[in-house]
Amino acid sequence: MSESEPVRTALYSAHVERGGNLVDFHGFELPIWYTSMMEEHLATRTSAGLFDVSHMGFFRFTGDTVREWLDGIGTQKVSLIGPGRCAYTHFLDSDGIIIDDMILCVVSETEVIGVPNASMIGHMWAHFQSHIVDGIEMEDLSEETSILALQGPKSPDVLAEILGESNMVRHFRGQAIQENSLGIEGWIQGTGYTGERGFEIFVSNGQVRALWDALLDDGGHGIVPVGLGARDTLRMEKGFLLSGQDFSAASLTDDVNLHRDSAETFVPFGLNLDHDFIGKARVESTKEAQLAGSGVKWLGLKATGKGPFPRIGHAVLLDGVQVGVITSGGPSPSLGKVGIGLAYLEGVEVGARVEIAVNPRRNLDAVVVRPPFI
Repeated sequence: MSESEPVRTALYSAHVERGGNLVDFHGFELPIWYTSMMEEHLATRTSAGLFDVSHMGFFRFTGDTVREWLDGIGTQKVSLIGPGRCAYTHFLDSDGIIIDDMILCVVSETEVIGVPNASMIGHMWAHFQSHIVDGIEMEDLSEETSILALQGPKSPDVLAEILGESNMVRHFRGQAIQENSLGIEGWIQGTGYTGERGFEIFVSNGQVRALWDALLDDGGHGIVPVGLGARDTLRMEKGFLLSGQDFSAASLTDDVNLHRDSAETFVPFGLNLDHDFIGKARVESTKEAQLAGSGVKWLGLKATGKGPFPRIGHAVLLDGVQVGVITSGGPSPSLGKVGIGLAYLEGVEVGARVEIAVNPRRNLDAVVVRPPFI
């Protein structure tokens, strides 16, 4: 990857033709919006949106003991996940700090695929390689694979129209793409980053344009192309972590506010403490503190007053004392542009009334909530 010029996905010309406003995102040239963030966000919530997420990685792990091997590396107990099922997991360093989060899908008892975040492909490859054992093989299929995310309540109807009902996988299930009129081959799974019903479709770079155009032009049901702006607000409304912003590996940033373990993120899935894994001791310690009524939790903040939107870096105050810092924040289109934020809070519980220091001259009243916001 060039340091001076961002990488263009196989859909670059398609984005230009449809009026995409292109930006450099983690070294990839991708659209931040086509019409507006607000329109694309609401279209995804009410009908369907199509995202080019080809900047994400695509790894394949194989071996007779591949699920047991992954058990020892991640917070999810992969050996309990049957073929055709997907699962969310964290990968921690030896001190218990999250390096990256990932959705894994068990293809068979001897094969698992995973999707690392765009900026973390090289880091995660190195991490897995440092823990690889005899009998386990890895492949990095990122550069040859394009990924589309079809999201929204009408996405099953769109998918059935274009790829056929045989490819309408259920939520957090995955399968090889079945025979279809377009001749599209690859992998499809019922996952996404919006909290809506949806699908992520993995195909070769050579086939992605045909699928992209067919979904948008022939899929119907009000489907629209969606950029990175709405992708962020959609995930934020559902309380989904953003790698590099809501957490980061200690080796990648000196910001200790982002050095977090799985228990501190307070995500209600992806953590199974009934097995040994790298970094488990810190997670258990955090859990014990939380059960005792203290400890840090990643919680939501919903503005109850008027003022600037919560943004990254804003301090959160309880009775004038700082109890946390915003890691994600902005307007919620689904709530009529009410300000929302996400922050690691200490000694604060759901329902507490707090203030967000949105600028040096004023604070914004807010209430602590447990995500999702909608």
